Amino acid sequence: MSHLTTTDGTTLFYRDWGHGRPLVFLASWALDSRVWERHMLHFNALGFRCIALDRRGHGRSDDTGRGYRLDRLADDVAELVEQLDLREATLIAHSMASGEATRYLARHGSGRVTRAIFLAPVAPSYAEGSREAWSMDEPATEAMLAAIRGDLPRWLADNADAFFLPAETGTTPQFVLHTIDIILDVSLQALVESFRAKRVDQRAELAAIDVPLLVIHGDRDASEPVQQGRAVATLVPHSQYLEYAGAPHGLYHTHFDRLVGDMGAFLREARIA
Repeated sequence: MSHLTTTDGTTLFYRDWGHGRPLVFLASWALDSRVWERHMLHFNALGFRCIALDRRGHGRSDDTGRGYRLDRLADDVAELVEQLDLREATLIAHSMASGEATRYLARHGSGRVTRAIFLAPVAPSYAEGSREAWSMDEPATEAMLAAIRGDLPRWLADNADAFFLPAETGTTPQFVLHTIDIILDVSLQALVESFRAKRVDQRAELAAIDVPLLVIHGDRDASEPVQQGRAVATLVPHSQYLEYAGAPHGLYHTHFDRLVGDMGAFLREARIA
């Protein structure tokens, strides 16, 4: 097992498989490096080194009780990249992790990163007064967090179908339960505080991204509306945008074959129509 100790004394777990150009996988809110194992095996076979981090409070990383601000979460990514001395890396981020990757580039620059891939990214802004109507407002955020604090297993069961659309995508009940089990392993404080961390305005940070970006979003996403992916791609200067018809938020699993194909084309610097 691989661990690193951050400058604030937190021990973080990461998976580090293979050799070659590095791909750094960052999981969404409430999930950890386990969701990337299939992708890592796929890209290992293509000659890439694949690294996946467990966010603090998630998976095998320390439950520190602190450090869930976006700056600190981005710094955790930076310390992983620096301690492993990664060069010409690609950041691959799902959902909330797109905000961490954006903040990483804003705080630490792109000296070690050559490109990025955002899957179902968060909105450019959740700050009241600057957010769009389709991004979650503060009252909706607090209502959702109250439901999570009150009965997390019930909340997960109620939202699992929308996350995977199993009747349409063929996602098995076993895989749904596996995902729920991953989330139930997370510190409740980490769930609440890291979800609140995304309530910032990152429009200027997105506009300043200076590496090529691929954005992929599903038009059946009930967690992060598809308008968010469209808006992110519009803001980032060197971006490509792909929209998957019928894809939910869990498109990393439901649309695996198409996804790794499009990601692979982007990594080869091929033009995606």
